[in-house]
Amino acid sequence: MDLHTALLFCATVLPLICTPGPDMLFVASQSLGGGAAAGLRATAGVCAGYVLHSLLAALGLAALVAASPLLFQALRWIGVAYLAWLAFKLLRSALRPGALEIQAAGRRDAFRRGFLTAALNPKGMMIYLAILPQFMRADAPAATQAIALSALFVSGCALIYAALSLILGRGARGGGAPALGGRRRRWIDGVAGGLIAAAAGKLALS
Repeated sequence: MDLHTALLFCATVLPLICTPGPDMLFVASQSLGGGAAAGLRATAGVCAGYVLHSLLAALGLAALVAASPLLFQALRWIGVAYLAWLAFKLLRSALRPGALEIQAAGRRDAFRRGFLTAALNPKGMMIYLAILPQFMRADAPAATQAIALSALFVSGCALIYAALSLILGRGARGGGAPALGGRRRRWIDGVAGGLIAAAAGKLALS
């Protein structure tokens, strides 16, 4: 995989990782309820869930490319449509007032619950089944490409969620409020929506 493809993939999935969703909210709740250590355990569980997605994607995409290059291209356009839909939802959310409440949870079973959160997260499934093909070449081994791209995605999740765990864990000890303010949430949604829309347009024209 060339450096340009890797960087473009990272630029596409980073807004998805940073957008508040089931994974991020679970890690945040564990960090607020049990400190940074609980958040890091939840992060490890989330990453383990995405490793499972990685293995399934590597096997499935390899079989798909071997069976039908046309079907592979159809999956590529499904990914473009998904990105456009997600960008629309985020931009619409950015226009709505209100804070995002985070419910604190206990420290027990953080890894197991984090694993299930990621393994059953529809956003994660779409990343692996619809977005990865955008960055794969049909004339190269699909399994190897899927594993490499998955490693980048899981690494990004690990870095972002670990940082979130440390920040919120410190804030919890200092009495931080378990909520994401309305203005900050709207900025995050708006910027993420714009970046994802740009990524969808670039991929559609490439």
